[in-house]
Amino acid sequence: MTYLVYDGSWNGLMTAVFEYYEYKLCDVSILAEKSFQPSLLGNEKTVITDINKASRVLASLSKKLSSNGFGKLFPVFLSEQHGIEDQLLNFIKLVFSSDKSPEQAYGNTCVLTIDKVAKMVHREKHRMEAFIRFQQLADGLYYAHISPDFNVLPLIAKHFKNRYADQQWLIYDLKRKYGIYYDLSDVQEVTLDISESPTEGSIFHEDEVLYQTLWKDYFQSVNIKPRKNSKLHIRHVPKRYWKYLTEKLPA
Repeated sequence: MTYLVYDGSWNGLMTAVFEYYEYKLCDVSILAEKSFQPSLLGNEKTVITDINKASRVLASLSKKLSSNGFGKLFPVFLSEQHGIEDQLLNFIKLVFSSDKSPEQAYGNTCVLTIDKVAKMVHREKHRMEAFIRFQQLADGLYYAHISPDFNVLPLIAKHFKNRYADQQWLIYDLKRKYGIYYDLSDVQEVTLDISESPTEGSIFHEDEVLYQTLWKDYFQSVNIKPRKNSKLHIRHVPKRYWKYLTEKLPA
Protein backbone atom coordinates (compact mmCIF):
# COMPACT_ATOMS: atom_id res chain seq x y z
CA MET A 1 0.00 0.00 0.00
CA THR A 2 1.25 3.46 -0.94
CA TYR A 3 -0.11 6.38 1.07
CA LEU A 4 -0.23 9.65 -0.85
CA VAL A 5 -0.21 12.31 1.88
CA TYR A 6 -1.42 15.73 0.73
CA ASP A 7 -1.97 19.09 2.44
CA GLY A 8 -5.76 18.84 2.68
CA SER A 9 -6.49 21.31 -0.13
CA TRP A 10 -8.52 20.68 -3.29
CA ASN A 11 -5.52 21.37 -5.53
CA GLY A 12 -3.44 19.11 -3.30
CA LEU A 13 -5.89 16.27 -3.83
CA MET A 14 -5.91 16.78 -7.59
CA THR A 15 -2.09 16.79 -7.55
CA ALA A 16 -2.20 13.43 -5.75
CA VAL A 17 -4.50 12.09 -8.48
CA PHE A 18 -2.05 13.34 -11.14
CA GLU A 19 0.86 11.61 -9.40
CA TYR A 20 -1.11 8.38 -9.13
CA TYR A 21 -1.02 8.26 -12.93
CA GLU A 22 2.39 9.88 -13.33
CA TYR A 23 4.16 7.23 -11.25
CA LYS A 24 1.87 4.39 -12.40
CA LEU A 25 0.96 3.46 -8.83
CA CYS A 26 -1.33 0.55 -8.06
CA ASP A 27 -2.43 -0.02 -4.47
CA VAL A 28 -2.97 3.55 -3.25
CA SER A 29 -4.78 5.46 -0.52
CA ILE A 30 -4.90 9.26 -0.42
CA LEU A 31 -4.89 10.90 3.01
CA ALA A 32 -4.74 14.47 4.30
CA GLU A 33 -1.80 15.33 6.55
CA LYS A 34 -4.04 15.97 9.56
CA SER A 35 -5.54 12.47 9.45
CA PHE A 36 -2.48 10.46 8.37
CA GLN A 37 -1.02 7.98 10.82
CA PRO A 38 2.33 6.45 9.75
CA SER A 39 2.16 2.68 9.23
CA LEU A 40 4.85 0.02 9.02
CA LEU A 41 2.71 -1.84 6.51
CA GLY A 42 2.86 0.76 3.74
CA ASN A 43 4.97 3.35 1.96
CA GLU A 44 4.40 7.05 2.52
CA LYS A 45 4.76 9.58 -0.29
CA THR A 46 4.34 13.27 0.43
CA VAL A 47 2.47 15.13 -2.30
CA ILE A 48 3.59 18.71 -2.95
CA THR A 49 0.67 20.73 -4.29
CA ASP A 50 1.25 21.73 -7.90
CA ILE A 51 -1.36 24.01 -9.49
CA ASN A 52 -0.36 22.97 -13.03
CA LYS A 53 -0.80 19.28 -12.28
CA ALA A 54 -4.11 19.91 -10.53
CA SER A 55 -5.35 22.03 -13.43
CA ARG A 56 -4.52 19.31 -15.94
CA VAL A 57 -6.55 16.74 -14.00
CA LEU A 58 -9.51 19.10 -13.68
CA ALA A 59 -9.36 20.07 -17.36
CA SER A 60 -9.43 16.41 -18.39
CA LEU A 61 -12.34 15.66 -16.05
CA SER A 62 -14.37 18.60 -17.34
CA LYS A 63 -14.10 17.17 -20.85
CA LYS A 64 -15.17 13.67 -19.79
CA LEU A 65 -18.07 14.66 -17.51
CA SER A 66 -21.22 16.71 -17.90
CA SER A 67 -21.26 20.10 -16.17
CA ASN A 68 -23.51 18.58 -13.49
CA GLY A 69 -21.23 15.58 -12.96
CA PHE A 70 -18.10 17.71 -12.86
CA GLY A 71 -19.80 20.15 -10.49
CA LYS A 72 -20.34 17.42 -7.89
CA LEU A 73 -16.64 16.73 -7.31
CA PHE A 74 -15.63 19.81 -5.31
CA PRO A 75 -18.69 19.69 -3.00
CA VAL A 76 -18.01 16.00 -2.37
CA PHE A 77 -14.44 16.90 -1.37
CA LEU A 78 -15.84 19.54 1.03
CA SER A 79 -17.93 16.88 2.78
CA GLU A 80 -14.79 15.85 4.70
CA GLN A 81 -16.21 12.34 4.97
CA HIS A 82 -13.78 9.65 6.11
CA GLY A 83 -12.18 8.02 3.06
CA ILE A 84 -13.78 10.44 0.61
CA GLU A 85 -10.42 11.00 -1.14
CA ASP A 86 -10.27 7.33 -2.08
CA GLN A 87 -13.87 7.41 -3.27
CA LEU A 88 -13.06 10.38 -5.49
CA LEU A 89 -9.94 8.64 -6.80
CA ASN A 90 -11.96 5.51 -7.62
CA PHE A 91 -14.55 7.62 -9.41
CA ILE A 92 -11.89 9.50 -11.38
CA LYS A 93 -10.21 6.24 -12.36
CA LEU A 94 -13.58 5.00 -13.62
CA VAL A 95 -14.09 8.21 -15.61
CA PHE A 96 -10.71 7.99 -17.31
CA SER A 97 -11.04 4.28 -18.08
CA SER A 98 -14.53 4.56 -19.63
CA ASP A 99 -15.45 5.56 -23.15
CA LYS A 100 -18.68 7.13 -21.89
CA SER A 101 -19.23 9.14 -18.74
CA PRO A 102 -20.04 6.75 -15.86
CA GLU A 103 -21.79 9.38 -13.74
CA GLN A 104 -25.17 7.67 -14.20
CA ALA A 105 -23.83 4.17 -13.47
CA TYR A 106 -25.36 3.94 -10.00
CA GLY A 107 -24.74 0.22 -9.85
CA ASN A 108 -21.12 1.14 -9.16
CA THR A 109 -20.47 1.80 -5.46
CA CYS A 110 -18.22 4.83 -5.92
CA VAL A 111 -20.64 6.47 -8.39
CA LEU A 112 -23.51 6.01 -5.96
CA THR A 113 -21.41 7.36 -3.08
CA ILE A 114 -20.37 10.47 -5.02
CA ASP A 115 -23.98 11.21 -5.95
CA LYS A 116 -25.27 10.61 -2.41
CA VAL A 117 -22.61 12.76 -0.72
CA ALA A 118 -23.03 15.56 -3.28
CA LYS A 119 -26.74 15.72 -2.46
CA MET A 120 -26.01 15.84 1.28
CA VAL A 121 -23.58 18.73 0.85
CA HIS A 122 -25.96 20.59 -1.47
CA ARG A 123 -28.73 20.24 1.11
CA GLU A 124 -26.49 21.68 3.83
CA LYS A 125 -25.44 24.54 1.52
CA HIS A 126 -29.07 25.39 0.80
CA ARG A 127 -29.97 25.38 4.50
CA MET A 128 -27.04 27.62 5.41
CA GLU A 129 -28.14 30.10 2.74
CA ALA A 130 -31.66 30.05 4.19
CA PHE A 131 -30.95 30.01 7.92
CA ILE A 132 -27.94 32.30 8.45
CA ARG A 133 -28.87 35.44 10.39
CA PHE A 134 -26.46 38.37 10.64
CA GLN A 135 -25.93 40.51 13.73
CA GLN A 136 -24.59 44.04 13.32
CA LEU A 137 -21.58 44.76 15.50
CA ALA A 138 -20.62 48.13 16.96
CA ASP A 139 -18.18 48.85 14.11
CA GLY A 140 -20.91 48.26 11.50
CA LEU A 141 -19.76 44.80 10.43
CA TYR A 142 -22.48 42.20 9.97
CA TYR A 143 -21.45 38.95 11.65
CA ALA A 144 -22.84 35.41 11.62
CA HIS A 145 -21.42 32.20 13.01
CA ILE A 146 -22.14 28.66 11.82
CA SER A 147 -20.97 25.12 12.55
CA PRO A 148 -22.29 23.07 9.61
CA ASP A 149 -21.90 19.34 9.13
CA PHE A 150 -19.87 19.97 5.98
CA ASN A 151 -17.37 22.63 4.94
CA VAL A 152 -19.83 24.68 2.89
CA LEU A 153 -18.32 28.18 3.28
CA PRO A 154 -16.70 28.07 -0.20
CA LEU A 155 -20.07 27.12 -1.68
CA ILE A 156 -22.17 29.87 -0.07
CA ALA A 157 -19.77 32.79 -0.65
CA LYS A 158 -21.25 33.73 -4.06
CA HIS A 159 -24.82 33.70 -2.74
CA PHE A 160 -24.09 36.10 0.11
CA LYS A 161 -21.87 38.33 -2.00
CA ASN A 162 -24.72 38.81 -4.46
CA ARG A 163 -27.43 39.16 -1.84
CA TYR A 164 -25.60 41.51 0.54
CA ALA A 165 -23.41 43.41 -1.90
CA ASP A 166 -23.80 46.73 -0.05
CA GLN A 167 -22.78 45.44 3.40
CA GLN A 168 -19.49 44.35 4.97
CA TRP A 169 -20.03 40.94 6.48
CA LEU A 170 -18.23 38.00 8.04
CA ILE A 171 -19.52 34.43 8.22
CA TYR A 172 -17.38 32.36 10.58
CA ASP A 173 -17.28 28.56 10.86
CA LEU A 174 -16.73 27.82 14.55
CA LYS A 175 -16.06 24.14 13.87
CA ARG A 176 -13.34 24.69 11.24
CA LYS A 177 -11.89 27.90 12.70
CA TYR A 178 -12.07 30.07 9.58
CA GLY A 179 -14.50 32.41 7.90
CA ILE A 180 -15.33 34.31 4.73
CA TYR A 181 -15.18 38.12 4.82
CA TYR A 182 -16.72 40.52 2.29
CA ASP A 183 -15.22 44.03 2.15
CA LEU A 184 -17.71 45.50 -0.39
CA SER A 185 -15.43 44.35 -3.19
CA ASP A 186 -14.19 40.78 -2.77
CA VAL A 187 -14.78 37.74 -0.59
CA GLN A 188 -11.71 36.31 1.11
CA GLU A 189 -10.99 33.58 3.63
CA VAL A 190 -9.91 34.75 7.08
CA THR A 191 -8.70 32.99 10.22
CA LEU A 192 -9.60 34.51 13.57
CA ASP A 193 -9.56 33.46 17.22
CA ILE A 194 -13.31 33.08 17.72
CA SER A 195 -14.48 30.33 20.06
CA GLU A 196 -18.19 31.23 20.31
CA SER A 197 -20.83 33.70 19.18
CA PRO A 198 -20.58 37.26 20.53
CA THR A 199 -22.86 37.63 23.56
CA GLU A 200 -21.86 40.87 25.24
CA GLY A 201 -24.26 43.70 24.41
CA SER A 202 -21.45 46.25 24.17
CA ILE A 203 -20.03 44.71 21.00
CA PHE A 204 -23.31 45.04 19.10
CA HIS A 205 -24.47 48.09 17.19
CA GLU A 206 -26.79 50.23 19.31
CA ASP A 207 -29.78 49.31 17.11
CA GLU A 208 -29.10 45.56 16.95
CA VAL A 209 -30.99 44.58 20.11
CA LEU A 210 -33.98 46.65 18.95
CA TYR A 211 -33.97 44.98 15.53
CA GLN A 212 -33.81 41.53 17.10
CA THR A 213 -36.70 42.36 19.41
CA LEU A 214 -38.81 43.66 16.52
CA TRP A 215 -38.04 40.55 14.48
CA LYS A 216 -39.10 38.25 17.33
CA ASP A 217 -42.28 40.27 17.88
CA TYR A 218 -43.09 40.00 14.18
CA PHE A 219 -42.82 36.21 14.23
CA GLN A 220 -44.96 36.06 17.36
CA SER A 221 -47.63 38.20 15.73
CA VAL A 222 -47.88 36.10 12.55
CA ASN A 223 -47.89 32.81 14.44
CA ILE A 224 -51.37 31.23 14.34
CA LYS A 225 -51.43 28.78 17.25
CA PRO A 226 -54.46 26.73 16.12
CA ARG A 227 -52.65 25.98 12.85
CA LYS A 228 -49.37 25.07 14.51
CA ASN A 229 -47.81 21.89 13.08
CA SER A 230 -44.60 21.18 15.00
CA LYS A 231 -43.69 18.03 13.07
CA LEU A 232 -43.91 19.80 9.71
CA HIS A 233 -42.03 22.80 11.07
CA ILE A 234 -39.15 20.66 12.37
CA ARG A 235 -39.02 18.78 9.07
CA HIS A 236 -38.38 22.04 7.20
CA VAL A 237 -36.35 23.74 9.96
CA PRO A 238 -34.51 21.02 11.92
CA LYS A 239 -33.74 21.89 15.54
CA ARG A 240 -30.00 21.84 14.98
CA TYR A 241 -30.39 25.01 12.88
CA TRP A 242 -32.43 26.93 15.46
CA LYS A 243 -29.29 28.31 17.08
CA TYR A 244 -28.73 30.41 13.94
CA LEU A 245 -32.23 31.92 13.90
CA THR A 246 -32.89 35.19 15.72
CA GLU A 247 -36.57 34.30 16.10
CA LYS A 248 -35.63 31.08 17.96
CA LEU A 249 -33.25 32.66 20.47
CA PRO A 250 -34.50 33.10 24.04
CA ALA A 251 -35.70 36.56 24.99
